Amino acid sequence: MRRVYVTVDCRQFKSGEIKPLKIHWHDGRVWEIKRLLHSAYPVDDEFKGVRYTVLIGDTEKYLYRYNDQWYVMADA
Repeated sequence: MRRVYVTVDCRQFKSGEIKPLKIHWHDGRVWEIKRLLHSAYPVDDEFKGVRYTVLIGDTEKYLYRYNDQWYVMADA
């Protein structure tokens, strides 16, 4: 699996919490995030940054944020 960097529209709250709203793919496609289900920090270096579990349509997907960059994991 490899990282694919994406552009994400998000909202940052005064508390510092960041909520992703839309994912923009490199070819122009855009996916609206229906709901943020969970956010998690890595345990045992399983990933870098914050992992968000999001609902796109009826499908759960992972979205990652490391520093100011967003990425998804894609098959080779």
